[in-house]
Amino acid sequence: MFRCEAYAAPANDKPLGPLTIDRRDPTPEDVQIDILFCGVCHSDLHTARNEWGMTTYPVVPGHEILGRVAKVGSSVTKFKVGDLVGVGCMVDSCRVCSNCKEGLEQYCEVGNIQTFGSPDRHLGGTTHGGYSKSITVYEGFVLKVSEKLDPAAVAPLLCAGITTWSPLRHWKVGPGMKVGIVGLGGLGHMGVKFAHAFGAHVVLFTTSPGKIEDGKRLGADEVVVSKNADEMAAHTASFDFILDCVSADHDINAYLMLLKRDGTMCLVGAPERPMQVAAFPLLMARRSFAGSGIGGIAETQEMLDFCAEHGITADVEVINIKDINAAYERMLKSDVKYRFTIDMATLGAPAL
Repeated sequence: MFRCEAYAAPANDKPLGPLTIDRRDPTPEDVQIDILFCGVCHSDLHTARNEWGMTTYPVVPGHEILGRVAKVGSSVTKFKVGDLVGVGCMVDSCRVCSNCKEGLEQYCEVGNIQTFGSPDRHLGGTTHGGYSKSITVYEGFVLKVSEKLDPAAVAPLLCAGITTWSPLRHWKVGPGMKVGIVGLGGLGHMGVKFAHAFGAHVVLFTTSPGKIEDGKRLGADEVVVSKNADEMAAHTASFDFILDCVSADHDINAYLMLLKRDGTMCLVGAPERPMQVAAFPLLMARRSFAGSGIGGIAETQEMLDFCAEHGITADVEVINIKDINAAYERMLKSDVKYRFTIDMATLGAPAL
């Protein structure tokens, strides 16, 4: 075990600040990683403020981790010291249930071990995330990252990227399909990039006319201002697939009516309150309303390899760790294009 500098939330109503935490020394199957960058996800903010009612304090958020291998266990075969690697939302799972065996660790029947806030099987307490100098992870949950791309812009792919990639792949989005992306934020901007790269006709839905130009820059063929009823009506019953990336309250039924017969709308945003879904938009055209979590490890590696081949990364604003509390407030106002990434070299304050 060794001591490690981190940034943590000490309580739901307290700002994040420096904290020294324990990390385990690598077991034979582990990889110890020096963290270079960590993306900032809405889940970080929800957890830090206990908005989901499950937080154990102190909590070190962060599950979009990009770093270099510092040490490897004696049985590790996939990685060597110096490799550029990533860690996403999970650091382990049961490894033996049917879902894990199918490479769907995100749906582990026992419950996967989240990068932060899950029971820590090794040290006790709860797991701590990437707002820290170092992390030790079982090699099966470490991902290879290409040296071709900007590492700060790769970090958000470990959550925002795979969260949008997985449903687009599952529903086989590709050429000849008309695909809608609802919301242009951390998730939505990746959804636009991926759907465009897959060859679909991409329509972005946004409440902000000021995002029209940016939406097209990112790969949207059309941008619809969702507050404009005429613009929405023009697309009635025309979409094969719609990916809803919005976590704020919004009218799901307005988008369900835009699906073709047998079309699917998939939710990846996480609105705080239950959503009102009317029966008739679903019944009238055999439409489907679905949800999707993150992807499994193999699928995440596939995404990272695709991004390296096609030059795809997140649009990021790199920040100092000391600015994380201000970044949370800006994130609530959608004042970022489109993901914050923390430069972990800025972490060096004394312990609380």
